Amino acid sequence: MKITRTARISAIGAIAALALTGCAANEPSTPTDPEQPSSGAELSGNLIGGGATSQEVAISAWTKAFQTANSGVTVDYDPQGSGAGRESFAAGGFAFAGSDRAFKTDELSSMEFTGCAADSGIVEIPAYISPIAVIFHLDGIDELNLDADTLAGIFAGTITNWNDPKIAATNDGVTLPDLAINPVHRSDKSGTTGNFTDYLAAAAGDVWTHGSVEEWPLPSGEAAQGTSGVVQAVEGGQGTIGYADASRAGELGTVSVKVGDSFVPYSPEAAAAIVDHSPLEEREGAGDLAVDLDRTSSEAGVYPIVLISYLIGCEQYADPAQATLVKGFFSEAISADGQQAAAEAAGSAPISDEIRAKAQAAVDLIVTD
Repeated sequence: MKITRTARISAIGAIAALALTGCAANEPSTPTDPEQPSSGAELSGNLIGGGATSQEVAISAWTKAFQTANSGVTVDYDPQGSGAGRESFAAGGFAFAGSDRAFKTDELSSMEFTGCAADSGIVEIPAYISPIAVIFHLDGIDELNLDADTLAGIFAGTITNWNDPKIAATNDGVTLPDLAINPVHRSDKSGTTGNFTDYLAAAAGDVWTHGSVEEWPLPSGEAAQGTSGVVQAVEGGQGTIGYADASRAGELGTVSVKVGDSFVPYSPEAAAAIVDHSPLEEREGAGDLAVDLDRTSSEAGVYPIVLISYLIGCEQYADPAQATLVKGFFSEAISADGQQAAAEAAGSAPISDEIRAKAQAAVDLIVTD
């Protein structure tokens, strides 16, 4: 029987409240305590997923813990990119996807999810939060302050030299070279690009007029494949600037972004703060926790160029055995231990207790019998 939207919303609210208050349900079903994701009978089988490269290191950490607790399980994750991951999941090729954005509402209404049971809803949970660092290579300069309009002008190609007055205006005391700016962007369809351009469109829409897009819309600048390619291109040049998951910034110069009246450097804490200050989108499914990031927030200490990568699955699977594995793996990923393991391995920001409670309630909607 298909669960009604009203019933699902009531269920997720009740479960989230229990998770926040520490109450225990009296049901004899699989435990929902996010601190104990693998309790109960040991699982077995092969779980196949794929998608975002941003989550790759975190998923490796979650896989290690999940397989340790369940020696009969193998988890295979193909980091082929967010767009490809979503498409393969919808086609039934993956039991779950990692994606640097949630499905859009029009995609959900037009796509058939062949790995899900008929009339099943979608579970989308924010599992990996990471700042996107704006990285650059200028000899003798390690840090720069840039506002949204200036950053947008650089990547739109309207600010072309490092000693431009708009850059100098926010970097008093920094000797900027008379050197051409070489902006580096992703050549592939990328969730990182989607999040970066989403910030530019929201915070500097008069300058960046190309919208929020996963494929770079301009022929100018230097194109590089994947996160590694962007980092290598910025490292290997002089006067280069690009964007990448902050865990890959290394020794490159980095930009502090203007928020309100202050310039905020990237950090896991500042990335988590913008997520906590942003509402959830209005979605049909109770397990669809797409965050409506407030890229223009003026809250103190938030960093607005942030990537939220989601784990995506079905509420009900055509193959019930896959449901059990996905439910267990997702619970491991969002547990306090799982988030800490990801933070240590990938430099990500652990999700807050409030988000964890909502995410675990969404995971608990996955039907395993």
